[in-house]
Amino acid sequence: MQAELQINARWVVPISGPKPLLHHQALFINDGRILAIQDQSATTHTAERVIELPHHVILPGYINAHGHAAMSLFRGMADDLPLMTWLEQHIWPAEGRWVDHDFIRDGTELAISEMVRCGTTTYADMYFYPESAIDIAIASGIRNVTFAPILDFPTNYAQNADEYLRKAIALHDRYKHHERITVGLGPHAPYTVSNEPLSEITTLADQLDIPVQIHLHETAFEVLQSVEHYQCRPIERLANLGFLTERVSCVHMTQVSDSDIQLLQKTGASIIHCPESNLKLASGFCPSNALLRAGITVGLGTDGAASNNDLNIQSELKTAALLAKSVAQDAMALPALEALTMATLGGAKALGIEHETGSLCVGKWADMQAVDLNQLNQLPVYDPISQLVYTDSSHATRYVWVAGQCLLDDGTLCRHDESSLRQRANAWGQRISAS
Repeated sequence: MQAELQINARWVVPISGPKPLLHHQALFINDGRILAIQDQSATTHTAERVIELPHHVILPGYINAHGHAAMSLFRGMADDLPLMTWLEQHIWPAEGRWVDHDFIRDGTELAISEMVRCGTTTYADMYFYPESAIDIAIASGIRNVTFAPILDFPTNYAQNADEYLRKAIALHDRYKHHERITVGLGPHAPYTVSNEPLSEITTLADQLDIPVQIHLHETAFEVLQSVEHYQCRPIERLANLGFLTERVSCVHMTQVSDSDIQLLQKTGASIIHCPESNLKLASGFCPSNALLRAGITVGLGTDGAASNNDLNIQSELKTAALLAKSVAQDAMALPALEALTMATLGGAKALGIEHETGSLCVGKWADMQAVDLNQLNQLPVYDPISQLVYTDSSHATRYVWVAGQCLLDDGTLCRHDESSLRQRANAWGQRISAS
């Protein structure tokens, strides 16, 4: 059979399948999808173009399962502060002053360029003016899951929950047939969205068959406040409303009890773990190893660059693996392959797109990255999977493909003008600093 592209690699980490690591493999790509993965010495296919990667490992592209892409323009603006001080006294006022369509377009493109360089092929976004962000994602070639923002209170984008919901439905209708775009619903958090909109979101998600994402149990204060106001923990309140389902991904979950885990098991809701943002804001520790042992799907996210301060999922998965060992007091907790799975297939499952991406399987989209393991800081290579997790392999990412289209070609961005991006980012920084 004839393919458009053949990639010969030293190693392949498919994530799913009987073997975690394959040697000297040829991947064949046709019409944006994986046509075959075969031993290089026994291929039954030919290709119009062949790429030789003798020192590289091919693996699925990373899935950044939670973030606020355009907040890259707020990177470093209000560091070293606790969550609610950071949010209420700095971020919300800055958003009210600066966030518009131009801010979203420039901030999103800056974020995507950073994520692609780190091997990300899919990112989830929850932010204002999502139509502008989606248009940038389409132009960039990346895969995107947008959670249209929903809050009770007014912002530059909408005045109340009804208006947010109307805009979310219109956004879904506009992009529902696009191959690389998924539109879901993004209620911000239990403390910013009341019961009636939460119930309506559940109904709409079922009717439209779309995912939902919400910040949940991000801090101990959030849980305490809910117990005082509602006489139950936030996750219990959501479960009582029928909100928690397999469509829902819960972001952060740094405060987790045994009863919380039982609710997650019962409802099928998943978790998005954002370890570096949680550490920086001193929000707490998500017990990722305990959640995985309980059979709960866990993906990884960077959160926004305003609270991280980068969008590097490879760094995130290393932090997640190390943190899990410390929290569990077990050096065997969250081993390298499991951490890598969280950053790929785990995120895809949490976002409801695992049938299309997240692992290297025949028939799935060719959403992949190639990492050069011949760097000095990675030699010698005893275990490529371990090297991907525990060394800074993001700087060795040389190629990124989404649906078979090359977005990073031997370290060079294919769809972004770096000089223009740099100028626009600096111009925003000067404007915001001068205000």
